Amino acid sequence: MDQILPVSHSKMVQTRLVLPPDTNHLDTIFGGKVLAYIDEIAALCAMKHSNSVVVTASIDSVDFLASAKVGDALQLEANVTATGRSSMEVYVKVFADDMLQAKKVMTTESFLTMVAVDENGKPKVVPGILPETEEEQRLFETAPARKEHRRSRASLR
Repeated sequence: MDQILPVSHSKMVQTRLVLPPDTNHLDTIFGGKVLAYIDEIAALCAMKHSNSVVVTASIDSVDFLASAKVGDALQLEANVTATGRSSMEVYVKVFADDMLQAKKVMTTESFLTMVAVDENGKPKVVPGILPETEEEQRLFETAPARKEHRRSRASLR
C-alpha cells in the first residue's frame, strides 16, 4: 500500500428522484430502496479508489434519521474514510431535497466495508487515503474504533 490518494479522488455524488413506485403506503421511500442506493454508490466510490472490482463485505451501520417523500430529490454522497490491506471503509450520507420548498435534510447515514478483488476474486491491495477536510480527518481518526467494533461483532459468530 505505497500509494496514498486524497479522499476527494474517489468521492461520489448521485442524485435520484423519489417516484411513487419507490414508496410505501405513507408515500415515503422504502428503506430497502435506500439501502440499494447506498450499496451502489459505496461500490462506485470504492471502485474508483481501488481501480478495481469490489465486493460488499459488510454494511456496518445504517441510521435512518428522516424520511424522503415522493417528489424529493435524494442526494447520496460517498467517500472512503479508511483503508486496510484490501478493504475500504466507505461513509455514505443521504439527503432529501424538497426543491419546491427549498428544504434539504439528511435522511440516512451508513458505513460499509468494501473489499477490492482481482480477476480471480482474491483480495487485492488498495491505496491508502489522505483526509483533506475536518470531517474526513474526524472519520479517519475514528475508523479504528469502528473496525474494532466490526471485529468484536464477528467474534460473536
